[in-house]
Amino acid sequence: MLLFLDIGTSELFVIILFIIIFFGSKKIPELARGLGKGIREFKDATSEIQQEITKSANDIKKETDITKHLKD
Repeated sequence: MLLFLDIGTSELFVIILFIIIFFGSKKIPELARGLGKGIREFKDATSEIQQEITKSANDIKKETDITKHLKD
Protein backbone atom coordinates (compact mmCIF):
# COMPACT_ATOMS: atom_id res chain seq x y z
CA MET A 1 0.00 0.00 0.00
CA LEU A 2 1.90 3.04 1.25
CA LEU A 3 5.17 1.24 1.88
CA PHE A 4 7.22 3.99 0.26
CA LEU A 5 6.44 6.20 3.25
CA ASP A 6 8.55 3.90 5.42
CA ILE A 7 11.76 4.79 3.55
CA GLY A 8 14.24 6.48 5.83
CA THR A 9 16.88 9.06 5.02
CA SER A 10 19.68 6.53 4.70
CA GLU A 11 17.66 4.31 2.36
CA LEU A 12 16.73 7.31 0.24
CA PHE A 13 20.38 8.35 0.09
CA VAL A 14 21.40 4.87 -1.09
CA ILE A 15 18.69 4.88 -3.77
CA ILE A 16 19.75 8.30 -5.06
CA LEU A 17 23.41 7.24 -5.03
CA PHE A 18 22.55 4.09 -6.98
CA ILE A 19 20.63 6.14 -9.57
CA ILE A 20 23.56 8.52 -9.99
CA ILE A 21 26.03 5.65 -10.37
CA PHE A 22 23.79 3.64 -12.68
CA PHE A 23 22.61 6.44 -14.98
CA GLY A 24 25.27 9.10 -14.53
CA SER A 25 24.74 12.71 -13.60
CA LYS A 26 24.22 13.79 -17.21
CA LYS A 27 21.30 11.42 -17.82
CA ILE A 28 19.30 12.30 -14.69
CA PRO A 29 17.85 15.61 -16.03
CA GLU A 30 16.87 13.84 -19.25
CA LEU A 31 15.17 11.07 -17.27
CA ALA A 32 13.37 13.62 -15.09
CA ARG A 33 12.13 15.50 -18.18
CA GLY A 34 10.85 12.27 -19.69
CA LEU A 35 9.12 11.36 -16.45
CA GLY A 36 7.55 14.83 -16.26
CA LYS A 37 6.27 14.58 -19.84
CA GLY A 38 4.82 11.15 -19.13
CA ILE A 39 3.03 12.38 -16.02
CA ARG A 40 1.69 15.41 -17.91
CA GLU A 41 0.39 13.21 -20.76
CA PHE A 42 -1.25 10.89 -18.25
CA LYS A 43 -2.98 13.83 -16.53
CA ASP A 44 -4.13 15.21 -19.88
CA ALA A 45 -5.52 11.83 -20.93
CA THR A 46 -7.27 11.45 -17.58
CA SER A 47 -8.77 14.92 -17.93
CA GLU A 48 -10.02 14.15 -21.45
CA ILE A 49 -11.63 10.93 -20.25
CA GLN A 50 -13.33 12.76 -17.38
CA GLN A 51 -14.65 15.42 -19.76
CA GLU A 52 -15.97 12.75 -22.14
CA ILE A 53 -17.75 10.92 -19.32
CA THR A 54 -19.27 14.17 -18.04
CA LYS A 55 -20.41 15.11 -21.55
CA SER A 56 -21.98 11.69 -22.08
CA ALA A 57 -23.75 11.86 -18.71
CA ASN A 58 -25.10 15.33 -19.53
CA ASP A 59 -26.29 14.14 -22.96
CA ILE A 60 -28.10 11.19 -21.39
CA LYS A 61 -29.67 13.48 -18.81
CA LYS A 62 -30.88 15.86 -21.56
CA GLU A 63 -32.35 12.96 -23.56
CA THR A 64 -34.10 11.66 -20.46
CA ASP A 65 -35.52 15.11 -19.68
CA ILE A 66 -36.77 15.55 -23.27
CA THR A 67 -38.38 12.11 -23.24
CA LYS A 68 -40.00 12.85 -19.88
CA HIS A 69 -41.43 16.17 -21.16
CA LEU A 70 -42.77 14.53 -24.35
CA LYS A 71 -44.66 11.93 -22.29
CA ASP A 72 -46.29 14.61 -20.12
